[in-house]
Amino acid sequence: MDLGFGGRRVLVVGASAGIGFAAARMMAAEGAEVLIASRDPAGIAAAADRIAAETGRRPATATADITQEGAAEALLAEAVARWGALDALVDAVGGSIRSGFEALTDADWLGNYSFNVLSAVRVVRAALPLLRAGRGPSIVLLGAAASRMPYPNQIVSNVHKAGLLGLVKTLAGEYAAEGIRVNCVAPGRTLTRLWQQRAEKLAAERGVAVEEVIAEFAHEIPLGRFATAEEVAVMVAWLSSPLAAYVTGQTVNVDGGIARGLL
Repeated sequence: MDLGFGGRRVLVVGASAGIGFAAARMMAAEGAEVLIASRDPAGIAAAADRIAAETGRRPATATADITQEGAAEALLAEAVARWGALDALVDAVGGSIRSGFEALTDADWLGNYSFNVLSAVRVVRAALPLLRAGRGPSIVLLGAAASRMPYPNQIVSNVHKAGLLGLVKTLAGEYAAEGIRVNCVAPGRTLTRLWQQRAEKLAAERGVAVEEVIAEFAHEIPLGRFATAEEVAVMVAWLSSPLAAYVTGQTVNVDGGIARGLL
């Protein structure tokens, strides 16, 4: 299926690995002009090399930590200089703290809020002038299935990822008249580098094989396995494409059925 990315100008933030990388690679393969960004300069350069080798299309790169004030504006200035407009923004920045409630400090709460929510606010705000100049502009934020089914010992990200749902729904209503669509993709357990590292840590603590830890967490998923980053990226790419022109204000779970709520 042709997703209609030919000539579309796309910025993917958090693209050095995981779902952000997979989405950038998929859209480049579909013909998009892609600018990828990460706070890790070596990681984003390596990501560009992989995308070029696998798709024949080398993305532009930028180093930016959008949890820091002013970084989003500097990043979008690069998109202005390159294109003068933007057709799609994907923000794949986020993470969690695994802890019980009483062990968390104000600094933990504020730091994770900056990581999961304020970073998205900053990059969307900086991107709006370019999106207004784009063709069928789209914003896709990466959330988490935890926004609809809170995970134990992840209260910080449970709260903040739920906040992203409100952000997406509100932005979608506010900018619909300008033709800017805003949606969210909420992955469940996805076997990215971060999950692999977490499984390795738990395996070492318990003295068991990594595969045993992954199988334990996969047991709670109705489909019985973790997602791949590419499986989540398919939804990110589709929502960013012209094929999803009538979809806005939605949070779409790609979670193997783990979030069992009706809404």
